[in-house]
Amino acid sequence: MSSPAEAPVAGVRRENTDRILRMFARFTSVGYLAYLALLYPSITTMAPLMHRWWTPLAVVVVFGTGVAPGLLSFRRGTAAMHTAAAGAAIAFLAAAFTWPLAWTGPQLPGDDGVWLAAFPGLASLAGVIAWPTGTAFAHLVIGCAAVQVINLVARVNASAPMLVPEITFAIMFCTLFVGGAAMALRTGRLLDATTDATHAAAASAAAQRARAVERERFDALIHDGVIATLLTASRPVHRRTVRALAATTLRELDDLHTIGNADQDIALDEILAQLRTATVDVDPSALFVVTGTETAQTLRLPLSAVRSISAALAEALRNSHLHAGSPATRTVTAALQSESISIAVVDDGVGFDHTAIPPHRLGIAVSILGRMRHVTGGSALVDSEPGRGTTVHIEWTAP
Repeated sequence: MSSPAEAPVAGVRRENTDRILRMFARFTSVGYLAYLALLYPSITTMAPLMHRWWTPLAVVVVFGTGVAPGLLSFRRGTAAMHTAAAGAAIAFLAAAFTWPLAWTGPQLPGDDGVWLAAFPGLASLAGVIAWPTGTAFAHLVIGCAAVQVINLVARVNASAPMLVPEITFAIMFCTLFVGGAAMALRTGRLLDATTDATHAAAASAAAQRARAVERERFDALIHDGVIATLLTASRPVHRRTVRALAATTLRELDDLHTIGNADQDIALDEILAQLRTATVDVDPSALFVVTGTETAQTLRLPLSAVRSISAALAEALRNSHLHAGSPATRTVTAALQSESISIAVVDDGVGFDHTAIPPHRLGIAVSILGRMRHVTGGSALVDSEPGRGTTVHIEWTAP
């Protein structure tokens, strides 16, 4: 089982684990202060039975290191808190193992005991903060055994056969708290791991979605530009038309390398400039009409939405050029409001039947309807009947 004190792996979250560790550090430090207050009479009573140097040094080292983790838990990092907790756990064992060197006697009454025996579990709780769970439990066993052996030596008429039961009881009693802390930390680590897995899954889904959107973008560009240019070149049309369409396609391909913030909002003048450019690039003879500019001065659209609208508008005009018939005329009307824009691409050509479109024809499904469906607040509708012309409605409303 991993240690709470281990350095966090890059990209792995530890918020919940660190929060629990800080809570236990403060709890442990408050426990040390409480035991110092409760055991002060026992400490002063036992001091004359020890060498003069031991009691002041043991009290300062044991309780001083015990308070340190709680104080350091308020720092931004946790490394110092882990080190202090390890110091507190080691200081308790150091005091227990040096006790025989300082003991001068006489023995304590049978109902009394060494003050160190009152809180071995609290020192092991500090060990849980600093070390792997197995090491903390080993500290618990060693600490409980050491203080019970000290009690056996220090008490008058202590029963040696009761040593093992007393050690066992002390270990079982302290395990309730140390085990609870270990389970709480395990829960924190599981929660951090679950959070990491959830975020990784969300990132993976977002990446897959982004790749799908990019594929659709390239599919639409290939259809709108490359295939449309080749198809136009294969027909008996003027070369000037082919050159203009090819130049537009090359410019769109170059735009793929343009780095910009697609989420930034752009103002009304730039919106209309991009829509006019998209119209003129495909059909310089198309009439471009704008209504509602007086009430839409505050209208702002995300750059990504304007690009999608312009691309759908350009594809609608290209479709009209290819299928509406040579006598057809086209009009692009942009109806503006304070929080929405509606584009109508209208031609008076031959029209078509929606149900007769082969499934492999992607001009409407991908380049117009699909493109706008992926824009937040965007929508598109194609209205056409044989002999009655075609109208493509492209809309965006602020979400």
